[in-house]
Amino acid sequence: MTKNMLFQKGNIGNMTLKNRIIMAPMGVKSEPDGGVSAREIRYYEERAKGGCAMIITGRFATTEKYEMRSHHLLTDYHHVGRLGLLAEKAHHYGTRLCVQIGPGLGRIVHQDPFTPPYSASAVPSFWYPELICRPYEKKDIHYLAWSVGYAASLAKTAEADAVELHAYGDYLLDQFMTSLYNKRADEYGGSLENRMRFTLECVEEIQKQCGRDFPVIVKYTPCHGIPGGRELAEGVEMARMLEAAGVQALHVDMGCYERWHELINTVYDKPGLQLHMAERITETVRVPVIAHGKLNDPKLAEQALESGKADFVALAHQMLSDPDWPEKVKAGQTADIRPCIGCNECLYQSHLGKEYSCAVNPRTLREDDYPLEKPDEKRRLLVVGGGPGGMAAAITAAELGHEVELWEQQAELGGMLLAAGAPAFKGDMLRYVDYLKRRLKQLPIKMRLHKKATATEAISNRFDQVVLACGAKPFIPPIPGADDKHVLEAVSFLRRDGETGNHVVVIGGGLVGCEAAIHASEKAETVTILETQPEILYQVPHPRNNDQKLKELLAEARVKAITGIRVKEILADRVEFQENDHIRTIPCDTVVMATGFKADHALEEALEEAGISVKSIGDAVKPRKVYDAVHEGFHAARLLGRGTW
Repeated sequence: MTKNMLFQKGNIGNMTLKNRIIMAPMGVKSEPDGGVSAREIRYYEERAKGGCAMIITGRFATTEKYEMRSHHLLTDYHHVGRLGLLAEKAHHYGTRLCVQIGPGLGRIVHQDPFTPPYSASAVPSFWYPELICRPYEKKDIHYLAWSVGYAASLAKTAEADAVELHAYGDYLLDQFMTSLYNKRADEYGGSLENRMRFTLECVEEIQKQCGRDFPVIVKYTPCHGIPGGRELAEGVEMARMLEAAGVQALHVDMGCYERWHELINTVYDKPGLQLHMAERITETVRVPVIAHGKLNDPKLAEQALESGKADFVALAHQMLSDPDWPEKVKAGQTADIRPCIGCNECLYQSHLGKEYSCAVNPRTLREDDYPLEKPDEKRRLLVVGGGPGGMAAAITAAELGHEVELWEQQAELGGMLLAAGAPAFKGDMLRYVDYLKRRLKQLPIKMRLHKKATATEAISNRFDQVVLACGAKPFIPPIPGADDKHVLEAVSFLRRDGETGNHVVVIGGGLVGCEAAIHASEKAETVTILETQPEILYQVPHPRNNDQKLKELLAEARVKAITGIRVKEILADRVEFQENDHIRTIPCDTVVMATGFKADHALEEALEEAGISVKSIGDAVKPRKVYDAVHEGFHAARLLGRGTW
């Protein structure tokens, strides 16, 4: 794929880009002073090295006068130095740097339940609806617009190539442009022209302080997809107004926080879900349009350009999982791309207050923390289990030169991901399995399938160290009737292609149970989830956008959930359960048990007793997520020959 549109040069204003691939903006943590960190510079440098034409940073706040700083600041000259170093390092690889700037978050500020945030009008805060926002006064709006221009001038001083105005996705400028949140009666409210005034004043200030030749991109949302939100017809008119104001490119987004899964896509969303939006804007304006939204597949990205739906494609989370996506596509090595699995652990880790990372790429934003250096002493390593953690451990160890053997008791590698990726709406998981299998074959790793590990054999083979990645077993509670032939364990159910009954009951409303219910709905007439907790997905540690989309899929599949109950008995044609003080029944011909998993530590204990150096990872420690398995497998292998575990 070396002569396609993805690798043709393109222009945004007077700026030439070496290809049509852009790294989309994603926020990362800053230094305490709000400036760019050395860690962040290194992270962006790796993406520039990977071949993208332009990097758009996450948002830099242009002031902290009105709201708490979420990530970065670009407010005075002491922020210029490190930003300039970032620009310099990007330029070494022929990559342009675009700094995203914005005046605020407005009703989306997540500060505390006591401090009302500022917004266009007195509307409810998103995170704390009982808090009513404080409307900005006109003098404050004027100051904010000036601050945007000044921040842009600092970016230009740092030799950034462009700025992108943060005007999308339910944030402050978008709130001003949206009648749902803008109830003002002055010149900043009412008509579309008035609601656009603040954004256009920001554009004008950038032009005033940087010159009209300095490229300005505006990222905005033509359609929110919620009742009362912006409809596409208005979004099209906004595009015309932005173009008339001298904006050199439009970066098209979709959704809002009420539909966060469209704003930040999930494993459950279809590829290219925002392309129709970009296409409509491309038909409207002459300036270049940047599209994004699950364009990870190189063929789809190319089609978006060839069909004229967009002028540039932007990749976000895919650039976390594999910064070399552009170079691999250019070289025709698409099968070697480490795919994003849409888990949004990057987002979730940040919401926990941790440094951003990636489930399938443990070195994301840790490029210098965890270098892969050849050890002084090579080891013979046995990896037990061919799931994501085991494969990650084997691959990393082999890359470092260790002698590696992998035993998997099943007929196929993949572990729990084979079940997780079985539903039609989660194909991203199977693509990751395919990537891992391919990588294993490229390395000198001895693989043995249908091989059940025993302590005796592991000891007799004289392995120096053992990584246990043998997963966890399904936990089936002692419910009468749970062993009947019409009762299926959830993982087996997800993987089988056999017939499903017309009336399915899923016991357990966690992640596996909900996904099994949606899968069952493709053939069954009715599907019901029975859950002991007060609501489904109650204790699932995943981000809110994934939660939104999964619940939307459940609603579309007409899956019924009965929560706060206790299952009493499974009978041949019904399930009996207790709800409050009443005993109820629900008819069924298939029951799916999604009641959790339990780690088995017997092999670990036997190996330890024999004096073997052993490290358990992933679900072999306790049932958790892909993130935990892959990271623990990577680090177990990285530390081989560098002291004890």
